[in-house]
Amino acid sequence: MRKVIAAILIPFTAAVVVGLVVLWPGGAPPHKHTGVGFDQQTQQATVTRVVEVSCKAVNASGETPTGDTSTAEGNSAQQEANGTCHQATIRVDTGKDKGRTFTEIVQPDQARQLHQGEQVVTAYEPSAPRDLQYSVTDVNRHLPLGLLAGIFALAVVVVGRLRGVMALVALAISFLVLNFFILPAVLQGANPLLVAVVGSSAIMLIALYMCHGLSARTSVAVLGTLASLTLIGILGSAFIGWAALTGNTDDQTGLIHGLYPKLDMSGLLLAGVIIGSLGVLDDVTVTQTSAVWELHDANPTLGPRALYRAGIRIGRDHIASVVNTLVLAYAGAALPLLLLFTIAQSGITTVANSELVAEEIVRTLIGSIGLVASVPLTTALAALVVSTDRPGRRTETAPGTAVAAAGPAAGRGGRRRKR
Repeated sequence: MRKVIAAILIPFTAAVVVGLVVLWPGGAPPHKHTGVGFDQQTQQATVTRVVEVSCKAVNASGETPTGDTSTAEGNSAQQEANGTCHQATIRVDTGKDKGRTFTEIVQPDQARQLHQGEQVVTAYEPSAPRDLQYSVTDVNRHLPLGLLAGIFALAVVVVGRLRGVMALVALAISFLVLNFFILPAVLQGANPLLVAVVGSSAIMLIALYMCHGLSARTSVAVLGTLASLTLIGILGSAFIGWAALTGNTDDQTGLIHGLYPKLDMSGLLLAGVIIGSLGVLDDVTVTQTSAVWELHDANPTLGPRALYRAGIRIGRDHIASVVNTLVLAYAGAALPLLLLFTIAQSGITTVANSELVAEEIVRTLIGSIGLVASVPLTTALAALVVSTDRPGRRTETAPGTAVAAAGPAAGRGGRRRKR
């Protein structure tokens, strides 16, 4: 069985390496900034002063805006006419205009209010009049995000120890593959599905073998993940085409399509389904493989059928919890959108039929089908491989330890001789 696994994975790994070399993009293609959405020049800045001013006094037209206060626009206009605004002075801290200051008026009904000393991100538009070249677009979140990432890394290392360190290294490599291969290759015009398959396979091989070691146990998890990703790719291709999903559902995807009209947006959607499913599949396949191996170590006399039955019982619990997690994760991320549908009193069929929601439904269900299929596939393969161990073969239980995989004494709780 190990020879069979090697005969499959060695050519597959070679094909992935060849795919990386052939499709390697050499960087994202350059383009002129449009100034729309994320496609704009930005600089770091600091709010140096904030003072209260009359909204009426800073009204550019000099006229009092009017409107029906029962509407959102009218209420905002009334607050602008009678309320108190804030005038913020912002200093540019980076770029060729470092040290330059500009002012910005913050309306009382704006969600984000500026405070003195706050670090912000500004958009820069060189073609605009000098007084309008800079504007605040967001706050600088580098410190809280960096601190949170540090706490996460510390927790992983403290609990996972050496494997935690290797998991962080594998995570960093995954981001490198994503940023330097997958994204630039798609922008260069390569087939998004092919790029996703090659990139996901590289991430899978590096992450699994780096975190869990080069062993038959890890190879079984790799095969189970590969088979499930293949199923996801087939189902995704079929149902994305059948449901006529374009992948162009919001301002950001619309901007991408505008900048790169030849980019296959539906193919990009399918690539996202494959990449998004990989992380959950790794968890399930590794867990199922480890469960079967531990069952065999606990009772080496169990045959493949008994191992499969015991392993699949564990897998059913795993499926029940993970599928629910996927659905709730989507619902939580899309909560504002679902609130809008509720406000509009749209029926569930109307909501599900809209492309914005249908896209996520297809993504979630296809990923869940692949997840469910990975459990029996991986469990069966693991039971078959571990049960073929010859008497006397040793299998890993923990770093630095080993137990006999078979033998009459092992099944009867026999005592091992000291060496």
